[in-house]
Amino acid sequence: MRTRRAVCAALLMFGAMPLAAQLNDYPVSVPYVPTPPEVVEAMLKLADVKKGDVVYDLGCGDGRIVVMAAEKFGALAVGVDINPERIKEAEENAQKAGVSHRARFVQKDMFEADVHEASVVTLYLLTSANMKLRPKLLKELKPGSRIVSQSFDMGDWKPAKEILSEGRRVYLWIVPADGKID
Repeated sequence: MRTRRAVCAALLMFGAMPLAAQLNDYPVSVPYVPTPPEVVEAMLKLADVKKGDVVYDLGCGDGRIVVMAAEKFGALAVGVDINPERIKEAEENAQKAGVSHRARFVQKDMFEADVHEASVVTLYLLTSANMKLRPKLLKELKPGSRIVSQSFDMGDWKPAKEILSEGRRVYLWIVPADGKID
């Protein structure tokens, strides 16, 4: 049993999808795997986050990206997660960091969240989830908005930049003026 769980976890981390998620258009199952602080910082630097930015983290987990965006980069930040336990933990983490006035958390399905005010969107999902979000992001985000993803790409949408941080790929896309990709 333990070996089976380890194999399933490894498959999920490296982009394989559960069969049920492949067969259904929705929902997409994404495991909670926290991002190391060094990678969080690399993601936010790659997106050139600064004061005046509004950062949305879709699938925010414990809120670490939102907290760092507010604390270290001076941005307003919003975390969206469907899990009430993660939202509670994220709110506690923002409180401990003293950034509750710059960070807020919304318990909601990321596919239903309104992200139009974001200038930066961060993701640590699976490629399949990124692909399902792509039309929404292109439609709702303003031209020039930045999208950053750790480890998982956006299919045929080529990133504007790509770096390695702690052995993990981090991708950056810029929303085009016409909202369409080549």
